[in-house]
Amino acid sequence: MPLVPQPDQVVAAAGNVAHKVLYGGLADLRPMPRTLIDEGTLREVYHYRPRATVREQGDPVLLVTPLAAPAICFDLRRGCSLVEHLLSTGRPTYLVEYGEVSFRDRSLGMEHWVEEVVPAAIREVSAHAGGRPVHVVGWSLGGIFTLLTAATSPDLPIASLTSVGSPFDVSQVPLVAPLRPLLNLNPTDGRGAITRAYQAMGGAPKPLVRWAFQLSSFQKLVTRPLAVATHLDDADFLAQLEAVDRFTANMYAYPGRSFGQLYHRFVKGNVLKTGEVVLGERTIRLEEITQPVLVFAGATDGIAPVGAVRALLPHLTSAEEVRFEIVPGGHLGMLTGRRARGTTWEVLDEWLEQWSDRPAPEAPPKDAKKTPAKKVPAKKTTKKAPAKKAPAKKAPAKKAPAKKAPAEETPGPEAIGTNPDRRHGSGGSRSLAR
Repeated sequence: MPLVPQPDQVVAAAGNVAHKVLYGGLADLRPMPRTLIDEGTLREVYHYRPRATVREQGDPVLLVTPLAAPAICFDLRRGCSLVEHLLSTGRPTYLVEYGEVSFRDRSLGMEHWVEEVVPAAIREVSAHAGGRPVHVVGWSLGGIFTLLTAATSPDLPIASLTSVGSPFDVSQVPLVAPLRPLLNLNPTDGRGAITRAYQAMGGAPKPLVRWAFQLSSFQKLVTRPLAVATHLDDADFLAQLEAVDRFTANMYAYPGRSFGQLYHRFVKGNVLKTGEVVLGERTIRLEEITQPVLVFAGATDGIAPVGAVRALLPHLTSAEEVRFEIVPGGHLGMLTGRRARGTTWEVLDEWLEQWSDRPAPEAPPKDAKKTPAKKVPAKKTTKKAPAKKAPAKKAPAKKAPAKKAPAEETPGPEAIGTNPDRRHGSGGSRSLAR
């Protein structure tokens, strides 16, 4: 809104303020209806009910939440809900969340999620969807869980993997980089002040998690009053702020042992950058992932900057196809912000369509005839050398090239999603310029 607003802007602003005062807000925060289909220790798997006007069809999608973040990250508000969008396309949609973490969960390490929670959720979703392979989409730490799970359990029925804003080189995270040299100044027993504190508290409490998330967008926090004042006539902008506030207010705590692993191995040791992680008694190597992988980085993400996300790509040497996309938005905005509707979600739709309804997973009887049919992972690895064979081999893959043709128009050099360095073995990247 300009310094001298137009009469219609004044009327709109007055209406928005009145609506907020009288009704408590502008955002439609109703959650999409869902049904619990499976549960276990810090594991709840939900199936979102299909829309009455759209027939549910195709391979299912499982949304994987990060630790400490509420599942509403995928269902922020009506109009800016990835769940709502997927349901509108008829895609069977599922979600795994972890619920409230308490002091009694302090002994659970990250291997609980990588070896138990996420694999169990994938198997349950596949069974619930009639044995179909599952597209697994993880945001932030949920994306890291997703990739580590795929590397650990190659037998899981996974159609494709998508990570959204998952950092693999924390030395490039602005908040962490200046502090990393200080984190190594521990006493000889290795138990510095931070270690003693989280062990005493049994993890990272809610207020600390909430504060850390807000600090990652410190500039937006400081300029927020001005942003609100200049957007009083924009109901959609104000509704988005309300939804983000609700998300931040509903953060969870981190279990003690998991927080310790994140702190010592991921932040101090930066082990994800090496592509090899030791959890429990198992060494997990990202190079063992064979499924197709889609990687999103947010152009203005302060928690997972583009460079920190891109550090994953060199380790995906066995993946059938790798696609890297830079999209508008910060850490949450790239997933479910107002601009995500025409950027992140469109690319995700294309990706899901490209890797859905594949002949191999749908033909168990034929596999039974041919004993070598179990060599599907081996085919993927061999196929990887001529990377273009993957899309060409599948009948449905023709859909992707059909969309590709108009995608490579001549966008401006600064257009997000047109970075020539972002493509890694994929002929399917498309321009997001508008």
